[in-house]
Amino acid sequence: MFLDETKIDINAGKGGDGMISFRREKYVPRGGPNGGNGGRGGHVIFKASKDLHTLYDIGQRRTLRAEEGEKGGSSDCTGRSGEDTVLLVPMGTMVKDAETGELLADLKTNGQEEILAHGGRGGLGNTVFKSAVHRTPVKSTPGLPGEHRKLALELKLLADCGLVGFPNAGKSSLLRRVSSATPKVADYPFTTLKPVLGVVGVGLGRSFVLEDIPGLIEGAAEGKGLGHRFLRHIERTRCLAFVIDGSSEKPYKQYQVLRAELGKFHPLLLEKPKLILLNKADLGDFPVDRKFAKEKCTVLRTSTISGQGLDEFSAAAYQLARSQKEETDGWES
Repeated sequence: MFLDETKIDINAGKGGDGMISFRREKYVPRGGPNGGNGGRGGHVIFKASKDLHTLYDIGQRRTLRAEEGEKGGSSDCTGRSGEDTVLLVPMGTMVKDAETGELLADLKTNGQEEILAHGGRGGLGNTVFKSAVHRTPVKSTPGLPGEHRKLALELKLLADCGLVGFPNAGKSSLLRRVSSATPKVADYPFTTLKPVLGVVGVGLGRSFVLEDIPGLIEGAAEGKGLGHRFLRHIERTRCLAFVIDGSSEKPYKQYQVLRAELGKFHPLLLEKPKLILLNKADLGDFPVDRKFAKEKCTVLRTSTISGQGLDEFSAAAYQLARSQKEETDGWES
């Protein structure tokens, strides 16, 4: 199950209390204090992993706790620090304070770690309070509580190129044909209900990540169809590929509607470099609308049945994506 938003409470571990202890050893009078400090409480750490693509497993957990630090011991022994709790999240996860909306972490690269709740500091043992005028202190301090946060997690998938089109334009079939991804394909609209990623090889060890999102329809900004919910996942793509049913009566009108819906979601989407694919070329030798010429971008006739234009698309998308500076921040929508 795909999940791109969830909330979770996290609690770092409390620090261990300081120890009150005195050295008691034969033939050593007035041994003095030897109580150790408490150990640090465990941190709560979020770590990005390339092996995860959804927040579903995290969404099943409501709270996350780290281990408390141990109490200090005698003989000036410091208590053991609490074990850190590490939560794996997908690359592209944005972590915000659920109450203020403040962005706390943006985990974009594999292995990136952020401490989201710091463990409490351990308390002081009575050894610390020894002085020339206070030889036998019977004082220690308790460990400090760990941080507690209520977090909101939002996933924005990372890809090089995003496919945008109407339902049944052939986006999922295209992704299946050029990559090893297996999105659902059927002869009815809205078969794609969640974003799907695929790796497209273009020879000589070169590849790029292609993303398919659920289809858009006119009025998506008003909630029609599946609405705009999944458009956040193309915010971080380097380029877009508009997949148009070239056999339709008004393919350029489809393109205009798609552009309008992207602009309603966020105007900066319209500034991304683009390709236009007039798909379903196997249904006839339809002419290319002259209006596409003013778009000043690559326009290709493609077919997922015959394979026409797919190699050209892969090469063009790879070159276009690599020519752009990597988009890492996305935008607030």
